[in-house]
Amino acid sequence: MVKVSTVGQVHVVALSGELDANTSPVAQQQILPLATSGARILLDMTGVTFMSSAGLRLLLTTYREVAARNGKVAIANLTDELKDTMSATGFLSFFTIHDDVDSGVQALQAEG
Repeated sequence: MVKVSTVGQVHVVALSGELDANTSPVAQQQILPLATSGARILLDMTGVTFMSSAGLRLLLTTYREVAARNGKVAIANLTDELKDTMSATGFLSFFTIHDDVDSGVQALQAEG
């Protein structure tokens, strides 16, 4: 479900499966401790097959926690379907979106 690795100063969080009411709280417990002062977090959505409103809430909560600590959150590998959902709900405006993990990591490191 959640695999965390670190590349330089960036935490890369690879999410997989469905982000729904059952899985999002578990993912949140693993992601929020990364929201330290000035954190740089890249959410890799490659393996996400479905995202409910609970998944959107997870993304928003992550954004708010990291932003409150002067950090940055970006998203990589968003499928067209998830991008459409996030666009329709206004969530895309909170994140920078990258085509792949490498470009997301480079962008976050450059902002540091």
